[in-house]
Amino acid sequence: MDERKFEAKLWDHLESDRTVMLGLVGDPAGHSRPMTAMLDKQTPGVVWFFTATDNVLAQQAAAPTKAFCAFSSKGHELFATLNGTIQTGLDREVIDRLWNPFIAAWYEDGKDDPKLILLRFEPDEAEIWLNEHSLVAGLKVLMGRDPKQDYADKVAKVDL
Repeated sequence: MDERKFEAKLWDHLESDRTVMLGLVGDPAGHSRPMTAMLDKQTPGVVWFFTATDNVLAQQAAAPTKAFCAFSSKGHELFATLNGTIQTGLDREVIDRLWNPFIAAWYEDGKDDPKLILLRFEPDEAEIWLNEHSLVAGLKVLMGRDPKQDYADKVAKVDL
């Protein structure tokens, strides 16, 4: 499978499932936090996160900062790590496009909440693992066959 197909699958799964573990490269504690990834057709290749100004990630990303996301689709068909740059901002057009009732529930003053801020994550590379045939691989193991061959073409490093 070529890299573009891996990339397309990544974006499809990320748009569908949305929950990632987001962290900053070089964080001495190595922490990442669960965040809801938002994709915007008008800014392809960018992942947006609504957060609060008192969130540690927002406080540390006032200037462009190296960051990463770890992602697992709900059915575990796809796993990925994305590396790139994150920065805070307050883009009203993006807020208007991506605003929804789930996001609204977190902000008492709605779109004008003084704590509302966006994180703009621009990934530049990803490592993607496809796990589409785990049941078949499991059956092959039970039958005494080596499943590694099935996974040989299921991993790719992709420039985004």
